[in-house]
Amino acid sequence: MDADPGIICLDHCGPRVFCFQIPENCPACRVRLDHNQPTLLPFRVPYPFVRAVQHPCSVVIKPTNGDFLNNYNVSMDLHIGVTTSNGQVVEFDRGGLHRDKTSSWNQCLVVSQLTSEPWIEVWDSVLETVARQDCWTPQRYHEETFNCYTFVLAFLRCLRDGNLSEAAVSRVKFCEAFVSPRATVACKYIALYRRLKDSGYYVCRTSKSSKNLSSVSATINSLF
Repeated sequence: MDADPGIICLDHCGPRVFCFQIPENCPACRVRLDHNQPTLLPFRVPYPFVRAVQHPCSVVIKPTNGDFLNNYNVSMDLHIGVTTSNGQVVEFDRGGLHRDKTSSWNQCLVVSQLTSEPWIEVWDSVLETVARQDCWTPQRYHEETFNCYTFVLAFLRCLRDGNLSEAAVSRVKFCEAFVSPRATVACKYIALYRRLKDSGYYVCRTSKSSKNLSSVSATINSLF
């Protein structure tokens, strides 16, 4: 099931207008909109969340409880897992190691994805080796010191894949390099989505930094 709410951005009279449906009148200047007007330039804002099963050989994150769009705030914990070459999520939580919860990862963020095809077999092999270690038990789990990040970072260090493995030496370093940039974009999308749910539209009067309105940096990153 696709959870993309379909946020639209249009440029009519100067400011960017964000909405779920193109309105009859421009919220900025109140002029009636001609939906066939070539200068209207509506486009769909890129949806940052994905279904994990469609992103094999990836590191993925999601809220520990609830989902991003409706429940997440910056004070909440994020849960992290790894997908196999078949898109199955392998994760560690207070119940131990799991491979049977992939369906609960239908609104997540990819923070890193393997792009080199020859590495696919290595990825699966190393993941299986780490997963077979007898330390990933409910008894060993600790919310602060031995958790989902412990498992994922252990896998990434064993993978020996350049910058990714180097960043996995600590949770702080890994989050700064890979998690925070993706989470920042996601949080801005979430804020926009919730604003539109409340008011129906949002007029962004920030000066445009780019003529390319279809770029993420010219839309989401300039909103707040």
